[in-house]
Amino acid sequence: MIRVSIIGANGYTGLELMNLLSGHPQAEIAHLVSRSNAGVKVSRLYPSLHKFECKCFEELDLGAIADDSDVVFSALPHAASAEVCGKLFEKGLKVIDLSADFRYRNVSVYEQWYKVKHPCPELCSGAVYGLPEIYREKIKVAKIIGNPGCYTTCSILPLYPLLKDKIIRPQGIIIDAKSGTSGAGRKAEVDYSFCEVNENFKAYAVTTHRHTSEIEQELSFAAGADVALSFTPHLLPIQRGILATIYCEPEQGVTGGDIFTAYQKHYGSEPFVIINEEGVLPEIKQVRHSNFVSIGFKLDKRLNRLIVISALDNLVKGASGQAIQNMNIMFGLDERTGLEQLSRYI
Repeated sequence: MIRVSIIGANGYTGLELMNLLSGHPQAEIAHLVSRSNAGVKVSRLYPSLHKFECKCFEELDLGAIADDSDVVFSALPHAASAEVCGKLFEKGLKVIDLSADFRYRNVSVYEQWYKVKHPCPELCSGAVYGLPEIYREKIKVAKIIGNPGCYTTCSILPLYPLLKDKIIRPQGIIIDAKSGTSGAGRKAEVDYSFCEVNENFKAYAVTTHRHTSEIEQELSFAAGADVALSFTPHLLPIQRGILATIYCEPEQGVTGGDIFTAYQKHYGSEPFVIINEEGVLPEIKQVRHSNFVSIGFKLDKRLNRLIVISALDNLVKGASGQAIQNMNIMFGLDERTGLEQLSRYI
């Protein structure tokens, strides 16, 4: 069995990790850390987790975690997460970090966009970006995983094959993405209260969203040249799910068949990527509560524009499910283990 501890277990990503791990046949939970809820029964904070009736949230005890764990998931805020993950790494543990702290190849880019000094920059060069569809071989031998977030996964996966295979031009890409409110986390802020969100739809962090830099980093690697793009997130009045509408310019002579072939080449054998034929477009209901990402496209010949649609569940493939997929790969398991749940359509 893989002994698992979760730090920052009281949030929505922690909740989703506990949900998924409760049905994982090769994992057992050792410690659930939450400073704000230390001593509180897990089932009291989240009654749906009645399977954890005997477990309580704990204070952070690095020694106990090191003694009892094989891998640690960190769901702490950026900077705070790196500080704790660095100490756990020094104790020989494998770490999967759900913050942005270990996602960047260039630490200065991280510090520029997140406005903080990285607590342990020396570890970033050895960290692996946790997109299994692209970095599976590196994940197998990784000690630290920078687990990608929801917007980044929903944006990078549909664009990566198209840039890698020179199907589209790297200039002028526009990503128009919409997320459910759980993407903001489990916090009490007016902007995410019922009366503010219900029957409303709004853009936020226009031109300044931090995930822009992360998306550009990975797509630049795919294209072999610098990619600068426009990323605009929106808040949907729903609990979970992301739908991204991506606009890009195909290279001269590209056909719908070329696009579909590129997706099949890169993702045809991927267990969690759904590739749709041209004109079959994803919806959030088709992927929520699952670890699947669905990709569809439509070629607009009149404007010579390619429109790509992608959808995923921000708490599963966009966070906790992807983290468990990474764990499975790191420990030599079938990466589908504990993650084969289909979407709950209604």
